[in-house]
Amino acid sequence: MRFTVEAWDSDYGAPTDAELTDASHNVDVNVELRPEDWRPLLPETEPVEDILFIDGVRRVDATIWIDQPPDFPGFALAATYAAGAVRCNGRAMIEESAVERGLFTSAPSSDVATPIGTYEVKATKGTTPEELWLGIQQRMGALEAGVTRRAGGAELVVVDGPLSHARDIDNAVGYIKTQKVQYLPFELRQVLTSLPAGYRTPLFLTTTSWSRFSWYLRLANHAGPAGGLVRCEIDADMASADAARIATRVSATLPRYASARHKDPRAPQNLYPIGGLERELRHRLGDKELAMRALRRAAQAAA
Repeated sequence: MRFTVEAWDSDYGAPTDAELTDASHNVDVNVELRPEDWRPLLPETEPVEDILFIDGVRRVDATIWIDQPPDFPGFALAATYAAGAVRCNGRAMIEESAVERGLFTSAPSSDVATPIGTYEVKATKGTTPEELWLGIQQRMGALEAGVTRRAGGAELVVVDGPLSHARDIDNAVGYIKTQKVQYLPFELRQVLTSLPAGYRTPLFLTTTSWSRFSWYLRLANHAGPAGGLVRCEIDADMASADAARIATRVSATLPRYASARHKDPRAPQNLYPIGGLERELRHRLGDKELAMRALRRAAQAAA
Protein backbone atom coordinates (compact mmCIF):
# COMPACT_ATOMS: atom_id res chain seq x y z
CA MET A 1 0.00 0.00 0.00
CA ARG A 2 1.42 3.38 -1.02
CA PHE A 3 0.44 6.44 0.98
CA THR A 4 1.60 9.88 2.12
CA VAL A 5 1.24 11.62 5.48
CA GLU A 6 -0.26 15.09 5.31
CA ALA A 7 1.92 17.78 6.93
CA TRP A 8 -1.08 19.92 7.96
CA ASP A 9 -1.92 19.40 11.67
CA SER A 10 -5.04 17.20 11.88
CA ASP A 11 -6.27 19.27 14.87
CA TYR A 12 -7.23 21.87 12.23
CA GLY A 13 -9.16 19.38 10.12
CA ALA A 14 -7.72 18.74 6.66
CA PRO A 15 -6.47 21.16 3.99
CA THR A 16 -8.86 19.54 1.54
CA ASP A 17 -12.08 17.60 2.11
CA ALA A 18 -12.08 13.92 1.19
CA GLU A 19 -15.27 14.50 -0.84
CA LEU A 20 -15.06 17.85 -2.60
CA THR A 21 -18.31 19.50 -3.69
CA ASP A 22 -18.26 19.45 -7.49
CA ALA A 23 -18.86 22.95 -8.89
CA SER A 24 -17.16 22.41 -12.26
CA HIS A 25 -20.44 22.99 -14.11
CA ASN A 26 -20.28 26.68 -13.05
CA VAL A 27 -16.73 27.16 -14.34
CA ASP A 28 -15.28 28.49 -17.61
CA VAL A 29 -11.71 27.18 -18.03
CA ASN A 30 -11.09 28.95 -21.37
CA VAL A 31 -10.12 32.29 -19.80
CA GLU A 32 -6.34 32.17 -20.24
CA LEU A 33 -5.65 28.94 -22.14
CA ARG A 34 -7.76 26.44 -24.03
CA PRO A 35 -8.39 23.26 -22.00
CA GLU A 36 -6.09 21.21 -24.26
CA ASP A 37 -3.28 23.70 -23.56
CA TRP A 38 -3.61 23.75 -19.79
CA ARG A 39 -0.29 23.27 -17.99
CA PRO A 40 1.53 24.53 -14.87
CA LEU A 41 2.59 28.15 -15.33
CA LEU A 42 5.73 29.61 -13.75
CA PRO A 43 5.21 33.24 -12.64
CA GLU A 44 8.32 34.86 -14.09
CA THR A 45 8.00 38.39 -12.73
CA GLU A 46 9.13 40.49 -9.78
CA PRO A 47 7.21 40.02 -6.49
CA VAL A 48 5.11 42.76 -4.93
CA GLU A 49 6.89 44.71 -2.19
CA ASP A 50 4.02 46.57 -0.46
CA ILE A 51 1.35 44.16 0.81
CA LEU A 52 -1.53 44.31 3.27
CA PHE A 53 -2.57 40.99 4.81
CA ILE A 54 -6.13 40.94 6.21
CA ASP A 55 -7.58 38.39 8.61
CA GLY A 56 -10.13 37.96 11.35
CA VAL A 57 -10.74 35.67 14.34
CA ARG A 58 -13.91 34.84 16.25
CA ARG A 59 -14.90 33.17 19.51
CA VAL A 60 -18.19 32.16 21.07
CA ASP A 61 -18.11 33.35 24.66
CA ALA A 62 -21.36 31.75 25.80
CA THR A 63 -24.57 30.08 24.74
CA ILE A 64 -27.56 32.21 25.77
CA TRP A 65 -31.22 31.30 26.28
CA ILE A 66 -33.55 34.32 26.01
CA ASP A 67 -36.81 34.15 27.96
CA GLN A 68 -39.88 34.62 25.75
CA PRO A 69 -42.88 33.21 27.72
CA PRO A 70 -45.07 31.35 27.09
CA ASP A 71 -42.92 30.10 24.21
CA PHE A 72 -39.72 28.08 24.59
CA PRO A 73 -36.64 30.28 25.28
CA GLY A 74 -34.88 31.69 22.22
CA PHE A 75 -31.38 30.49 21.36
CA ALA A 76 -28.46 32.94 21.04
CA LEU A 77 -24.68 33.01 20.90
CA ALA A 78 -22.65 35.73 22.61
CA ALA A 79 -19.50 36.16 20.55
CA THR A 80 -16.40 38.31 20.32
CA TYR A 81 -14.68 38.79 16.97
CA ALA A 82 -11.80 40.86 15.66
CA ALA A 83 -10.15 41.84 12.40
CA GLY A 84 -6.79 43.35 11.55
CA ALA A 85 -4.44 44.42 8.79
CA VAL A 86 -0.67 43.90 8.79
CA ARG A 87 1.52 45.67 6.23
CA CYS A 88 4.67 44.01 4.89
CA ASN A 89 7.10 46.28 3.03
CA GLY A 90 10.50 45.29 4.36
CA ARG A 91 9.07 44.91 7.86
CA ALA A 92 5.74 43.71 9.26
CA MET A 93 3.51 46.08 11.24
CA ILE A 94 -0.14 45.95 12.29
CA GLU A 95 -1.73 49.07 10.82
CA GLU A 96 -5.34 48.66 11.87
CA SER A 97 -7.46 46.41 14.08
CA ALA A 98 -10.92 46.33 15.61
CA VAL A 99 -12.79 44.17 18.13
CA GLU A 100 -16.57 43.82 18.38
CA ARG A 101 -18.97 41.84 20.58
CA GLY A 102 -22.35 40.62 19.46
CA LEU A 103 -25.44 38.76 20.61
CA PHE A 104 -26.42 36.63 17.61
CA THR A 105 -30.03 35.50 17.62
CA SER A 106 -33.32 35.58 15.74
CA ALA A 107 -35.28 35.91 18.99
CA PRO A 108 -36.56 39.28 20.32
CA SER A 109 -33.70 40.61 22.41
CA SER A 110 -31.75 43.66 23.54
CA ASP A 111 -28.10 44.59 24.01
CA VAL A 112 -26.32 43.00 26.96
CA ALA A 113 -24.05 45.41 28.85
CA THR A 114 -21.19 43.88 30.85
CA PRO A 115 -18.08 45.29 32.58
CA ILE A 116 -15.92 44.07 29.68
CA GLY A 117 -18.11 45.58 26.96
CA THR A 118 -21.57 45.48 25.42
CA TYR A 119 -22.82 42.57 23.35
CA GLU A 120 -24.92 44.34 20.73
CA VAL A 121 -27.82 42.49 19.13
CA LYS A 122 -26.91 41.09 15.70
CA ALA A 123 -30.09 39.77 14.14
CA THR A 124 -29.69 36.49 12.28
CA LYS A 125 -31.88 34.34 10.09
CA GLY A 126 -32.53 30.94 11.61
CA THR A 127 -32.12 29.45 15.05
CA THR A 128 -29.61 26.60 14.68
CA PRO A 129 -26.02 26.92 15.94
CA GLU A 130 -24.82 26.61 12.33
CA GLU A 131 -27.00 29.52 11.21
CA LEU A 132 -25.82 31.69 14.10
CA TRP A 133 -22.19 30.76 13.35
CA LEU A 134 -22.80 31.92 9.77
CA GLY A 135 -24.06 35.23 11.15
CA ILE A 136 -20.85 35.61 13.18
CA GLN A 137 -18.77 34.80 10.11
CA GLN A 138 -20.61 37.38 8.00
CA ARG A 139 -20.19 40.12 10.60
CA MET A 140 -16.50 39.29 10.94
CA GLY A 141 -16.13 39.52 7.16
CA ALA A 142 -17.74 42.96 7.18
CA LEU A 143 -15.37 44.02 9.98
CA GLU A 144 -12.40 42.81 7.92
CA ALA A 145 -13.56 44.92 4.99
CA GLY A 146 -13.89 47.99 7.22
CA VAL A 147 -10.41 47.45 8.68
CA THR A 148 -9.00 47.11 5.15
CA ARG A 149 -10.46 50.42 4.06
CA ARG A 150 -9.16 52.24 7.12
CA ALA A 151 -5.67 50.78 6.65
CA GLY A 152 -5.30 52.53 3.31
CA GLY A 153 -4.20 51.13 0.00
CA ALA A 154 -1.39 48.81 -0.97
CA GLU A 155 0.01 47.34 -4.16
CA LEU A 156 -1.52 44.03 -3.07
CA VAL A 157 -4.22 43.31 -0.44
CA VAL A 158 -4.38 39.64 0.58
CA VAL A 159 -7.66 38.75 2.29
CA ASP A 160 -7.48 35.45 4.19
CA GLY A 161 -10.54 33.62 2.91
CA PRO A 162 -13.05 34.32 0.13
CA LEU A 163 -13.06 37.81 -1.31
CA SER A 164 -16.83 38.34 -1.09
CA HIS A 165 -16.83 41.15 1.52
CA ALA A 166 -13.84 42.98 0.02
CA ARG A 167 -14.21 42.59 -3.73
CA ASP A 168 -14.74 46.33 -4.21
CA ILE A 169 -11.34 47.12 -2.60
CA ASP A 170 -8.52 48.00 -5.00
CA ASN A 171 -5.90 45.27 -5.54
CA ALA A 172 -7.70 42.80 -3.26
CA VAL A 173 -7.11 39.06 -3.66
CA GLY A 174 -8.97 36.32 -1.80
CA TYR A 175 -6.65 33.66 -0.36
CA ILE A 176 -8.30 30.29 0.30
CA LYS A 177 -6.01 27.84 2.09
CA THR A 178 -8.46 24.95 2.61
CA GLN A 179 -10.19 23.31 -0.34
CA LYS A 180 -13.82 22.18 -0.01
CA VAL A 181 -15.01 22.62 -3.61
CA GLN A 182 -13.75 21.05 -6.84
CA TYR A 183 -13.88 23.72 -9.54
CA LEU A 184 -11.93 21.97 -12.28
CA PRO A 185 -13.46 19.37 -14.61
CA PHE A 186 -12.06 15.86 -14.36
CA GLU A 187 -9.83 16.12 -17.42
CA LEU A 188 -7.91 19.11 -15.95
CA ARG A 189 -7.38 17.85 -12.41
CA GLN A 190 -4.07 16.24 -13.32
CA VAL A 191 -2.68 19.76 -13.95
CA LEU A 192 -3.71 20.66 -10.42
CA THR A 193 -2.25 17.62 -8.68
CA SER A 194 1.00 17.84 -10.67
CA LEU A 195 1.70 21.52 -9.92
CA PRO A 196 5.37 22.00 -8.92
CA ALA A 197 6.18 24.38 -6.06
CA GLY A 198 5.95 28.00 -7.18
CA TYR A 199 3.74 27.25 -10.21
CA ARG A 200 0.12 28.17 -10.78
CA THR A 201 -2.72 26.88 -12.92
CA PRO A 202 -4.22 28.97 -15.71
CA LEU A 203 -7.16 31.18 -14.79
CA PHE A 204 -10.74 29.96 -14.68
CA LEU A 205 -13.96 31.93 -14.27
CA THR A 206 -16.60 31.04 -11.68
CA THR A 207 -20.03 32.65 -11.59
CA THR A 208 -22.24 32.19 -8.56
CA SER A 209 -23.65 35.14 -6.61
CA TRP A 210 -20.76 37.13 -8.12
CA SER A 211 -18.18 36.50 -10.85
CA ARG A 212 -14.52 35.93 -10.07
CA PHE A 213 -11.33 34.79 -11.72
CA SER A 214 -9.53 32.04 -9.79
CA TRP A 215 -6.33 30.03 -10.00
CA TYR A 216 -4.50 27.47 -7.90
CA LEU A 217 -0.95 27.97 -6.64
CA ARG A 218 1.47 25.50 -5.07
CA LEU A 219 3.26 27.53 -2.38
CA ALA A 220 5.86 24.90 -1.49
CA ASN A 221 6.58 21.20 -1.70
CA HIS A 222 4.74 19.27 1.00
CA ALA A 223 3.38 15.76 1.37
CA GLY A 224 -0.14 14.93 0.26
CA PRO A 225 -2.17 15.98 -2.80
CA ALA A 226 -3.16 19.26 -1.15
CA GLY A 227 0.24 19.99 0.42
CA GLY A 228 1.06 23.64 -0.16
CA LEU A 229 -1.97 24.10 -2.43
CA VAL A 230 -4.05 27.29 -2.22
CA ARG A 231 -6.67 28.96 -4.38
CA CYS A 232 -6.68 32.68 -5.12
CA GLU A 233 -9.56 34.75 -6.47
CA ILE A 234 -10.08 38.28 -7.80
CA ASP A 235 -13.13 40.14 -9.00
CA ALA A 236 -13.93 39.43 -12.66
CA ASP A 237 -14.76 43.04 -13.57
CA MET A 238 -11.60 43.37 -15.67
CA ALA A 239 -10.11 42.07 -18.90
CA SER A 240 -8.78 38.52 -18.73
CA ALA A 241 -5.30 39.72 -19.78
CA ASP A 242 -5.21 42.09 -16.80
CA ALA A 243 -6.38 39.27 -14.53
CA ALA A 244 -3.59 37.02 -15.83
CA ARG A 245 -0.99 39.69 -15.04
CA ILE A 246 -2.35 40.01 -11.49
CA ALA A 247 -2.34 36.23 -11.03
CA THR A 248 1.28 36.05 -12.17
CA ARG A 249 2.38 38.85 -9.83
CA VAL A 250 0.50 37.42 -6.85
CA SER A 251 1.89 33.93 -7.51
CA ALA A 252 5.42 35.31 -7.64
CA THR A 253 4.89 37.00 -4.26
CA LEU A 254 3.06 34.63 -1.91
CA PRO A 255 5.56 31.72 -1.74
CA ARG A 256 8.08 33.92 0.08
CA TYR A 257 5.59 34.16 2.98
CA ALA A 258 4.85 30.41 3.19
CA SER A 259 5.25 29.12 6.74
CA ALA A 260 7.43 26.23 7.93
CA ARG A 261 6.07 23.18 9.74
CA HIS A 262 8.12 23.74 12.91
CA LYS A 263 6.59 27.22 13.28
CA ASP A 264 2.98 26.74 12.16
CA PRO A 265 0.83 23.57 12.29
CA ARG A 266 -0.98 24.70 9.13
CA ALA A 267 2.21 25.11 7.13
CA PRO A 268 2.85 26.09 4.46
CA GLN A 269 -0.61 27.45 3.60
CA ASN A 270 -0.96 29.64 6.70
CA LEU A 271 1.26 32.52 5.64
CA TYR A 272 3.60 33.98 8.27
CA PRO A 273 1.97 37.46 8.39
CA ILE A 274 -1.48 35.91 8.73
CA GLY A 275 -0.36 33.53 11.48
CA GLY A 276 1.19 36.38 13.43
CA LEU A 277 -1.89 38.54 12.97
CA GLU A 278 -4.15 35.72 14.18
CA ARG A 279 -2.13 35.35 17.40
CA GLU A 280 -2.31 39.08 18.10
CA LEU A 281 -6.04 39.28 17.39
CA ARG A 282 -6.80 36.33 19.66
CA HIS A 283 -4.94 38.16 22.42
CA ARG A 284 -7.11 41.23 21.78
CA LEU A 285 -10.29 39.16 22.16
CA GLY A 286 -9.56 39.05 25.89
CA ASP A 287 -10.01 36.19 28.34
CA LYS A 288 -12.94 33.87 27.61
CA GLU A 289 -13.49 32.95 31.27
CA LEU A 290 -13.68 36.63 32.18
CA ALA A 291 -16.25 37.13 29.42
CA MET A 292 -18.29 34.18 30.69
CA ARG A 293 -18.32 35.53 34.24
CA ALA A 294 -19.33 38.98 33.02
CA LEU A 295 -22.25 37.52 31.05
CA ARG A 296 -23.39 35.48 34.06
CA ARG A 297 -23.36 38.58 36.26
CA ALA A 298 -25.38 40.45 33.64
CA ALA A 299 -27.91 37.59 33.56
CA GLN A 300 -28.22 37.64 37.35
CA ALA A 301 -28.72 41.41 37.35
CA ALA A 302 -31.49 41.11 34.76
CA ALA A 303 -33.29 38.28 36.61
